[in-house]
Amino acid sequence: MTRITLLLLLLFSQCLLAQQIQIVDKQNQPVKNAVVWLKGSKQLTSLDSHYTMSQKKRAFVPHVLAVPQGANVEFPNLDSIMHHVYSFSKTKQFELKLYHDKPEKPIKFAQSGVVELGCNIHDWMLGYIVVVDGGIYGQTDEQGMVELSLPEGKFTLAVWHDRFNDISTPETIDMTNNAKPLSYQLKQALLPKLELSSDEFDDYE
Repeated sequence: MTRITLLLLLLFSQCLLAQQIQIVDKQNQPVKNAVVWLKGSKQLTSLDSHYTMSQKKRAFVPHVLAVPQGANVEFPNLDSIMHHVYSFSKTKQFELKLYHDKPEKPIKFAQSGVVELGCNIHDWMLGYIVVVDGGIYGQTDEQGMVELSLPEGKFTLAVWHDRFNDISTPETIDMTNNAKPLSYQLKQALLPKLELSSDEFDDYE
């Protein structure tokens, strides 16, 4: 990152206000692990940052990973067995054939959108990488809360969750930042949670 870029980011960051946002469902219950981002915002995080989607205990960890457009993501296998990671998503198609430890090179995600991950060996394994078209983003906690540093004035936020009926399209919020806590109720009902236990399946070494 050049010195000029750092100065521009510093000037931009001085115009930001902290905004607490809570995402709730149709029953006003907090929604965990929703991805929230400022659409089209400037890049505040370095693309050299370390992004990781691990395979651990025959699951993708984290289940949902939000990264900025252009990020490189590593896929370390922390299990003693091999995994075969792939995606057929329009946003990014790739395949990491059977491997232990970590592939030699990370995968670059140049296009914004949702990447659904699977494992050819373990059919129940499912994960998501959300490539956001903006540098200001976060994910909600157990209370459905996320805090973002947002610019003053009017702008559009995007909200995504893996239990949307159509995971390719986020919901959007047009808002004005006044530094007061905001509660947003999702427009659509979330699909039921998919509860799959790896103990129910045979494994392959």
